[in-house]
Amino acid sequence: MATLQEWVQGARPRTLPAAIAPVLVGTGAAYALEKANPGYALLALVVSLALQVGVNYANDYSDGIRGTDDVRVGPVRLVGQRLARPGDVKLAAFVAFGVAALAGLTLITLANTPWLLLVGALAVVAAWKYTGGKNPYGYLGLGELFVFVFFGLVAVLGTTYTQAGTLSTAAWAGACGVGAVACAVLVVNNLRDIPGDTASGKRTLAVRIGDRATRALYVLLVLVAGLCVVVAGITAPAALIGLLALALAVPPVRVVTAGRQGRDLIPALAGTGMFLLAYGVLLGLGLYLAPHLG
Repeated sequence: MATLQEWVQGARPRTLPAAIAPVLVGTGAAYALEKANPGYALLALVVSLALQVGVNYANDYSDGIRGTDDVRVGPVRLVGQRLARPGDVKLAAFVAFGVAALAGLTLITLANTPWLLLVGALAVVAAWKYTGGKNPYGYLGLGELFVFVFFGLVAVLGTTYTQAGTLSTAAWAGACGVGAVACAVLVVNNLRDIPGDTASGKRTLAVRIGDRATRALYVLLVLVAGLCVVVAGITAPAALIGLLALALAVPPVRVVTAGRQGRDLIPALAGTGMFLLAYGVLLGLGLYLAPHLG
């Protein structure tokens, strides 16, 4: 049986910035519109964190039973390393999805946005189908699209809309920027796993386009994130504070462009996660300050 520490590691806490950053930016955009609601923001954070944990456990389960994680570089794999029974990991995933659904239903009810029920249902289904089911799209090179849509557009814009009842250019720019950095986290993760994924038949985007193109894609995503801050700054100049986060992108970009492989890419993965968190904090702060700084 897995220990509590192994269960925590299996939840992949280093991926949680992907859940926190969009809520910070979405709430900042609501403040820029002068229509923020901290209580709704907290509920959105619960939804985002629970969905991220659910995705992580679901991936652990699905990859584990397929044998994809039998030989893997990186964090604990509960099923792949035979630390926990597959059924228990699957249950943990659905408990997390249940928490996300309950918090989401509460948020949607309070914000009077019933049409978001469909979006929420799609998010849970997409989270499971990433590596689960008969034809998981994560094995078809579509994982980055899922991350951009749900951890970028849906998470940021949903957070803003449930609070403000409307969207802004800054919210859209922030959503695209967060989505780009969240994709960069997945890209560097899949870059590291190219050998194992190739051997197991997992056709991620990195496997499909190859090592060199994957590294170029990573750099492009970082640049897009910077451009999105500039766009947000057109209507909310204080948002340009978010450009300071790019300093944290320099070390992982250097690691990726230096051609590092395998375990040597782990610092780039951790660094990209920290970049995402800083991006969310600083861009969200800039948007919060926008109405106060004129």
